Amino acid sequence: MEKENDSAGEDELDVLGFGSKSNSSSKLSSERPVSRPTLEEYYDTTNKRRGVALVFCHMNFNSMAKRNGTDKDRDDICSILYDLDFDVRVFDDLNRQRVLETLKEVSQEDHSDSDCLVVVVMSHGEQGVVYARDNKYNVDSLWKNFVGNACPSLIGKPKMFFIQACRGEQFDQGVQFRPLKAAPKDMVDSKKDQVVFSIPAMADLLVMYSTFEGYYSWRNPRQGSWFIQSLCKELKENGKVRDLLTLLTGVSRRTAYEWQSFVPHDERMDAMKQIPCIVSMLTKTFYFTKKTRSKVVTAID
Repeated sequence: MEKENDSAGEDELDVLGFGSKSNSSSKLSSERPVSRPTLEEYYDTTNKRRGVALVFCHMNFNSMAKRNGTDKDRDDICSILYDLDFDVRVFDDLNRQRVLETLKEVSQEDHSDSDCLVVVVMSHGEQGVVYARDNKYNVDSLWKNFVGNACPSLIGKPKMFFIQACRGEQFDQGVQFRPLKAAPKDMVDSKKDQVVFSIPAMADLLVMYSTFEGYYSWRNPRQGSWFIQSLCKELKENGKVRDLLTLLTGVSRRTAYEWQSFVPHDERMDAMKQIPCIVSMLTKTFYFTKKTRSKVVTAID
């Protein structure tokens, strides 16, 4: 299904606008034995709270094009995250300093009673950077305060980052194919003895980009961005029954198959496609289990 609608306006671009097994016979292993953790399959979701969800929405900029349609993305994703029992905090059009300060402040909070963390950023972007209202910052600034020992209360918990922004200036023209057959119609971890062990600093981090590295990312000024709208739809329909990576594969499928650019006055930009990119360092399976409802908190710069 291709979402092409004259009345909805032309699509726009978010441009400028992230060990090997121990060998008991090795010298290192014999001198520095590694404590092996109990290999639970599921992330612990028995905490009191689901966790904090930060939503950074950038529509207006000091020197770049306005991102029409991002307010719909913001409202839709906040509604979905609220329904999944997150403590949703919304930030509109922050400058670079306030974005970085906010991330630092939240990393210093106590997340001991939370299952996870979510950060959603919607803005202009280029390869390796995202834009705030006044200036750009490196994309890894989003998670550097939450990985490793930077945020002890989130160690061993999933930290999820969703980034709606361009990552370059290439267009995805898509490829045509003929399906071989018609397309179809439309835990709890047990408490065990505490064992001190080591995990990689970047473990339990997941970053999902709206597009592959080097490519443009698309947004419709009335319908919202392809990626965020696909994410909202997938979470709304399946968020409480499917595991996280299955959900995100569904987001990629929706973005890839249900959307195509509509820019009839510019052949170079018309009928383009887009595929999200998932970078996962998760070590377990995660489900959005039922929680007590949280409250939406709006922060104004």
